[in-house]
Amino acid sequence: MSWELIEIGTLCEVGRGSSPRPINNSAYFDGGDIPWIKIADATSSGKEIFETKEHVNSFGASFSRLLPIGSLILATSGVSLGQVKFLGVEGCIHDGWLYIKNYNGIEKEFLYYKLIELEKHFHSESYGAAIQNINTDILKRTKINLPPLPTQKRIASILSAYDDLIENNLKRIKLLEETAQNIYKEWFVNFRFPNYENTPFNEERGLPDGWRKGKVSDLCEVKSGYAFKSKDWQTEGNPVMKIKNINNNTVAINDCDYVDDEVAKNAEKFELFEGDVLIAMTGATVGKVGLIPKIDKRIYINQRVGLFRPFSETENNVYLVFSFFMTDEAQKQILNFAGGSAQPNISSSQISEVELNISSVNVLKMFESKIQYIMIQIQTLYGQNQKLEEARDILLPRLMNRTIEV
Repeated sequence: MSWELIEIGTLCEVGRGSSPRPINNSAYFDGGDIPWIKIADATSSGKEIFETKEHVNSFGASFSRLLPIGSLILATSGVSLGQVKFLGVEGCIHDGWLYIKNYNGIEKEFLYYKLIELEKHFHSESYGAAIQNINTDILKRTKINLPPLPTQKRIASILSAYDDLIENNLKRIKLLEETAQNIYKEWFVNFRFPNYENTPFNEERGLPDGWRKGKVSDLCEVKSGYAFKSKDWQTEGNPVMKIKNINNNTVAINDCDYVDDEVAKNAEKFELFEGDVLIAMTGATVGKVGLIPKIDKRIYINQRVGLFRPFSETENNVYLVFSFFMTDEAQKQILNFAGGSAQPNISSSQISEVELNISSVNVLKMFESKIQYIMIQIQTLYGQNQKLEEARDILLPRLMNRTIEV
């Protein structure tokens, strides 16, 4: 059967999210338990958004757009422009999202994958000087090549198989991360580390004997990335980690900007390796960390992204720092340094000044040994997901342009 070229707006209803204004009015958020879905919440990998950083109350929700579980949404601006997600929770969407509902003649799952394929198209159609945007009209008038419903279902089923494996890995990763966090909090917050019963506690300092209040710079080096020039960017070559690539505790290697070999040679001191820990130094995700997974390519780090490096192979506390920066206490300190501006920034020297509890050397070594196995498993699973995403992304356009018939 033939495929039909048709506008998205004739196949479904398209609308825009809504935000209570002024956005910093606590009256919309105090005591709230309704997920408030912002663009920053789309940094997690996977098809669905399950967790949000903020919640609105019923008053705030009355000024927003409440959508049910399973709703399809599309980011309209900034570095996340064109990202498409399903809602894994009922929640209110920020006005930086478009929503899609009331499907007529198109499978929702098929449209999800079609929108992924159209991300570059949306960037080319966007408007605005400082921040690129798309609107409901752009999405409505976008034309797609639409196959019959049975073909749509087969294509969606093939691609979903990859995403199901990715989702299973993400669930395993979350359990491992929770285990690592529990160990960190038990040892370094509750002070229930090995042999704590026989370690005197200094009530005046509020720390066990041999412990101290220190800084991140006492545990590792903090470096910032290389200042690539705008003319350096290519559509293929050597991937570069930018702010947009730092997701929830990992990095998106399959969504990079690239530089050629000559430019990469100038940045060779900024090459990244498996197990490296990055931190966002600006923007909505400031202070968020990412772990480099098992990789089979050379990767570099851009400016405004920080890097934690151990002092030596025998003095490696990077996983401890990684665990610490996933805590609320670390994020609170980062936000204090960054200030309350619309575009918060921190420097590598400010990150170095963040305070944390530092144990005795023997406890540090025991923690690193215990946590290393967990982190290696996390890296391996993230590496598997990168390969699954690569395979899916190679297959997607071939299915959509009928290079592969189903």
